[in-house]
Amino acid sequence: MKLTVSALATLLGLLTMPFGYAAGQSETPLRAGMIGLDTSHVPAFAKLFNGPKATGELAGIKIVAGYPGGTDFGPSKTRVAKFTEDLRGMGVEIVDSIPKLLEKVDVVFLESVDGRIHLQEAIPVIKAGKPLFIDKPAAGSLADTIAIFELARQHKVPVFSSSAVRFGAGLQELRKNPALGEIAGADTWGPCSYQEGTPDLFFYGIHGVEALYTLMGTGCETVSRTQATDADVVTGVWKNGRVGTYRGLRRNKADFGAVAFGTKAIVPMVKGDGYEPMCREIAKFFKTRIAPVPPEETIELFAFMEAADESKRQGGKAVSLQEVMTKAKTLAASKKMD
Repeated sequence: MKLTVSALATLLGLLTMPFGYAAGQSETPLRAGMIGLDTSHVPAFAKLFNGPKATGELAGIKIVAGYPGGTDFGPSKTRVAKFTEDLRGMGVEIVDSIPKLLEKVDVVFLESVDGRIHLQEAIPVIKAGKPLFIDKPAAGSLADTIAIFELARQHKVPVFSSSAVRFGAGLQELRKNPALGEIAGADTWGPCSYQEGTPDLFFYGIHGVEALYTLMGTGCETVSRTQATDADVVTGVWKNGRVGTYRGLRRNKADFGAVAFGTKAIVPMVKGDGYEPMCREIAKFFKTRIAPVPPEETIELFAFMEAADESKRQGGKAVSLQEVMTKAKTLAASKKMD
């Protein structure tokens, strides 16, 4: 049988289309598994992907299995049982190990609220070749974060990590607002409670830092931090003299917010969002295997947060991100990936 030029082009297009978009596959959702059922994100995400109102990208992913995990981390040990039952009540199969989960799924959400175990949980997923989304924080240290992305690079496995704040419509509209001109600086703020065992900003401050990087991009050179009882103020100086500031709040109820300082105007963020925008980005990532946030940006924003802790130890002195990164890369290279 001879193929016409148009038919041949169509066939070649199907063959080169990203995984999950070939004909027929749009009707068969990718099977997703969740590792770490100890965060409120677990039932929230499952409702979005598995619910009867799932449309578009969300309908292309179905959560079919979950591994409870859990540690002695405060927010983990008190919630893993409840969220595991929530997932079971949605018809998701609960398994007792990561290897068993990997047998049943195409893609993986790493949801464990304790970032200290993310590296050890990510290793088998990456070695199995499964695309991986890691909920915030990417890991419990900058060195572990670097190690995860380096292992993913070696195995050619797509991995990304983000806070939901990054993809909210309000922040995205602010980032793209033409009235700003070029963004010369930004301030972000939000709740900032700590959890013992990880750098101060990793647990909740990461949301505001993620927002700061969404607006500023990479290129921060130094970080300094002022800590008080009710607030942290962390200032980064970017190359070309741009300045970005994150304010972490611990008094009463604190909302997330941002303002961008442009070359033409100063514009505030006017609205926030829930989890759906990020979940749609995760679904696109699982289908296309293209991360919406580059590893380099995630690694740098974790260096920003670790540098903030180092600045606190040094009494608020400005700390070089390059020095923090160099030390962390040495530690990452020494980690065993067996």
